[in-house]
Amino acid sequence: MPPTPARVPLATQVSLDYVDVGPRSSDVIILLPGLADSWRSYELVLPHLTSRFRTIAVSQRGHGDSDKPDSGYAVRDFAADLEALLDVLTIQRAVIAGHSSASVVARRFALDHPERVAGLVLEGSFVKLGEGGKQFRTRLASLVDPISQEFARDFASATFGRPVSKEFVDAMIEENLKTPARVWRETFNSLLDYDDSAETAKIDVRTLVLWGDRDAIIDRTATEALARSIRDSKLVVYEGVGHTPHWEDPARFAHDVSAFV
Repeated sequence: MPPTPARVPLATQVSLDYVDVGPRSSDVIILLPGLADSWRSYELVLPHLTSRFRTIAVSQRGHGDSDKPDSGYAVRDFAADLEALLDVLTIQRAVIAGHSSASVVARRFALDHPERVAGLVLEGSFVKLGEGGKQFRTRLASLVDPISQEFARDFASATFGRPVSKEFVDAMIEENLKTPARVWRETFNSLLDYDDSAETAKIDVRTLVLWGDRDAIIDRTATEALARSIRDSKLVVYEGVGHTPHWEDPARFAHDVSAFV
């Protein structure tokens, strides 16, 4: 059975859904899912982590069953929510793991609050989105509610390098459909407009960069450039895996994160 989520109001004026499992006396891992995903994105990973670590998976604002305010979907808004979440849970330091769009949020948080970051895990990350990102922004410009199942399924399937169980994918698509069109649009536009390339050399925490060699969204050149830009980083390549290693090989993802922690 999956864990039961809790809901917490934050000083940033939103309430977020999250799950908080594992021993309270242990190291803390915060899992931040990418665009349109909820905390349930990590359902396959949690059983591999929670015997050893306190593990918190979060539905960010606008996603899953968390609050969906009219505005506030810039990278810095998501990072401010993360700070407020740690405050309300009285967590001083944690390993922050972010997937895809949320990896940029994790980097922003590490730059602004290095004293609160025990380590970074950047999965399917990038320095800047390329031409493909601009093309997807054009597609999102005409997206309307309710989001179609076809759109969500196409978006999810583009991230796979190997098969993922239909039952799990169907559940994730249902979670994607909870994200309003304006949140897809504003979150993605924020990513395109955001640029921390001049700052990544200032990241002063141990960093694990995870990338699948069948990633159709972020290529090897971009991933290697990101890893080089962060002084204390290690790049791990998943062969035969696409943009979402924690879906496609959850046991290995959990093993690599555990070893890193």
